[in-house]
Amino acid sequence: MNDLPLAEPLASNLPEYTVSELSLALKRSIEDGFSHVRVRGEISGYKRHGSGHCYFALKDADAVLDAVCWRQTAIRIPLKPEDGMEVVCTGRLTTYPGRSKYQLVIDTIELAGIGALLRILEERRQRLAAEGLFDAERKKKLPFLPEVIGIVTSPTGAVIRDILHRLADRFPRRVLVWPVAVQGDGAAPQVAAAIAGFNRLPAGGPGENNVHRPDLLIVARGGGSLEDLMPFNEEIVVRAAAESAIPLISAVGHETDTTLIDHAADRRAPTPTAAAEMAVPVRLDLVAEVSGKAARLSGGLSRLFSERRLRLAGLARGLPDPQDLLGAAAQRLDDRSERLRLAIAARLVAARQRFDLAATGLRPAALAADLARGRERLADVEHRLAAAMVRVLGAQHDALDNFAGRLATHSERHESLLARGYVVVRDASERVVTDAVKVRPNTALELEFYDGKVGVIAGGSRRPVRRSVPPIGQGDLFKES
Repeated sequence: MNDLPLAEPLASNLPEYTVSELSLALKRSIEDGFSHVRVRGEISGYKRHGSGHCYFALKDADAVLDAVCWRQTAIRIPLKPEDGMEVVCTGRLTTYPGRSKYQLVIDTIELAGIGALLRILEERRQRLAAEGLFDAERKKKLPFLPEVIGIVTSPTGAVIRDILHRLADRFPRRVLVWPVAVQGDGAAPQVAAAIAGFNRLPAGGPGENNVHRPDLLIVARGGGSLEDLMPFNEEIVVRAAAESAIPLISAVGHETDTTLIDHAADRRAPTPTAAAEMAVPVRLDLVAEVSGKAARLSGGLSRLFSERRLRLAGLARGLPDPQDLLGAAAQRLDDRSERLRLAIAARLVAARQRFDLAATGLRPAALAADLARGRERLADVEHRLAAAMVRVLGAQHDALDNFAGRLATHSERHESLLARGYVVVRDASERVVTDAVKVRPNTALELEFYDGKVGVIAGGSRRPVRRSVPPIGQGDLFKES
């Protein structure tokens, strides 16, 4: 077998690249050919690095594309990426030579459609509802008439003017406005910070700069598209509304617009104007209601007094004659007085007899002077005791007669009192005037006499003179009259 010569290597004219040169050439080619592209896909494997950069992948049914969003770009994007979110990303393609991969450097991120946005909002709503943020037990009752109302809205829009105008028409209240952006980047953090800021004000009095804590909050914004209302669907705003210790009314958008803050608020208003109507009642209606209740109260009291007056008159007719009530007591007093006088006299006689009997056993010569002085003192005591009894019995008779006269006077009917010269004084409201100090000068009064009424004008007022009645005591039996 013959040995065949080995074939010489085929000469090639292909250029030779290093790995770095080839990677750089691919990078330039891809970046030049795909410097600005829009890619639609579903976010998968979203991760935010500690540096602030965001890494994830865009995928569809057949392929996967790595994507990166640098920190400066991520801060400007209003949308918060989440796994499963269908989006349209705008950016440029580049390569990562260290791993032989290509990726999309993102400039903007948009939702792929309203349907995807609604699906995201529904998932967020269900997640927050599962935490109990929308429970009816968390809802607080709105105050009937708040003294201070805090409003979180844009200070330049028509919303704040509509709310202030409606409050002025219904019941003017003090209003504190916390200006915020209600749309675009940074709107959600501002709204959440405003709600939390109102809640941090001290309760029960003015805080710094004489700012009072509101009794009610209104978060308001006019109508707009779903994208315009997105700040009020952000989780930070929903949680701030749910955690507010101050009752909160959500008035975002028109009647057909619904945001997540509506579920967390204590009351949802279809429009900002309707929120002002919920916040305060109508002042004129309250005045009319109070006037009606005051009239009903006055009428009820008048009927009550009339009924009690008739009942008192009926009871007075059923009372017996005062003389019949006091006659037996007066007779018993006279009997007791006479028996007391006779008993004292008998005791004095018995004492005198015992004294005389004792004196007979003594020597007349030694005790004659003492006996005479003792008889004189005994006679003097007897005289003073009799005089004291007369004074005491007279005072008791006078008190009894005075009480009988007063009882007879009070038991007589109203007409009898007027016939005896008494006058009933009434003011302009037909209330009986019993104290002179309550009558002001030049006040119109009405005097009721037995045969008619006379209108008069009060002169200078004076305080009534209260005359004190000296108490009736026992008296001193041994005091000379």
